[in-house]
Amino acid sequence: MRSGITADQSLRERDLYHKEATSDFTFDRVPREERKMGWVSITNITFGIATAIFYFQMGSVMALQFGAVNALISAGYAIIVAGILGSIIVYLSAKSGMNVNLLSRGGFGYIGASLTSLIYASNFIMYCAFEGMILVAAVHAFFPAIPIWLLIVFFGSLVIPLNWFGIKQLDKLQKWSLPIFGIFLISAIVIAFNHPSLYTGNFWTYMPEGVQIGGTALLLCIGMQHGIMGLTALIASDYARFLKPKDLKIGSIAIGFIPQIFCFGVMGGLGIWFGIKFSESNPGVYIVTLLGLGGVLFTVLTQVRINITNIYSSSLSLSNFFENMFGFKPGRRFWVVVGGVIAMILMLGGIVDHLQVAMTFQGVALMSWASVLVTEALVIRKWLKIGPPYYESRQENLYKWNPVGVLALIIPTVTGTIAALGYMGTFLQNTAAFFAAFMAAILTVILGIATKGRYYIKKEANDIPKEDWIG
Repeated sequence: MRSGITADQSLRERDLYHKEATSDFTFDRVPREERKMGWVSITNITFGIATAIFYFQMGSVMALQFGAVNALISAGYAIIVAGILGSIIVYLSAKSGMNVNLLSRGGFGYIGASLTSLIYASNFIMYCAFEGMILVAAVHAFFPAIPIWLLIVFFGSLVIPLNWFGIKQLDKLQKWSLPIFGIFLISAIVIAFNHPSLYTGNFWTYMPEGVQIGGTALLLCIGMQHGIMGLTALIASDYARFLKPKDLKIGSIAIGFIPQIFCFGVMGGLGIWFGIKFSESNPGVYIVTLLGLGGVLFTVLTQVRINITNIYSSSLSLSNFFENMFGFKPGRRFWVVVGGVIAMILMLGGIVDHLQVAMTFQGVALMSWASVLVTEALVIRKWLKIGPPYYESRQENLYKWNPVGVLALIIPTVTGTIAALGYMGTFLQNTAAFFAAFMAAILTVILGIATKGRYYIKKEANDIPKEDWIG
């Protein structure tokens, strides 16, 4: 009898764990009782993006084209700006229990927020394709007998089961794989120190012929950083909404800044060093040169770590888009499969050859979106007291469209993209994302005051605990 009771209890406990593991609260705030993750665990999950060798490549390209000092200055700029934006957005997400897709529903309207969800989803799927091709290229270079299409299908499919059980599964995968990543990284650094350098001068003094510190070269480096800064600032909200309330203050700063320091400072800085040392911008070449088969395994590990976070975030955004627009709610797992399949199609179709244009647009759009969210929270809701002091995600309580967020996103994104393509001069071309973000902030304030905040809430909500308010 006693063993029967124990078995029943064990079954209930397994069912409860399964429910918690698969419930990602895609369409509503995470209840306070479900916010159980410490800031260390959430920071660890975000390291899935921070450890991508994409940052090696960015650092190497910038150093070889524009010089080591310009690349390092731009890295410091990226850490500060993305860290501040990220910390504020993490705070808003942890305080409200909502990710940026849900936070946008009041400021954009629940249909208007679909614009941000679609941009967000497409961003992650495109990055999944790009990161996947770095992985495929490295493996194919070492095992040329394996067809590229087969590697694309294999590694593209791999991220689907790794996402099946949601954030709990991601936490475990990132936690157990991080030490392995560390071993590979330290090994590469140690071997590189003992490897002859193709550049005989001081690492800090490397400067291509005709390039100077500052000026256009620095602006070009900053422009490259803008292409990814908006993403790193926004993505943490998908995980920060599970943060324990007692960790709110330290967690906001840690989750907001630590991944940025590692992305742009550690990984980007090492990319600068590796690039100059080997006169090579492709990390798939110099990592394999240093570690051989170990370099291939290192590439596989880093790219799988980032792509499971890419697919996770894209699945949340796709869920929000189709629920908002069409009332279609098949579940997050369905969108995990869809996101993975689309990424594979993009890789097979060679779309990654055109990612520079896509990254320009997405960098401008994501920085504008982050600017709208931060300005709305700090100025509109908190300082000017326009609109409710809480965030609402339920459609019945919201307007379909809020012109404040929609116009403050579309106008800067279009203008910033035109500037980024070079039609508004060299200076704005290289600062397009910052220019768009500044314009988005100004428009948010002007439109919020002009509309008197009437479109932020349609029906007052009386069931949101004051602990979740930001006002």
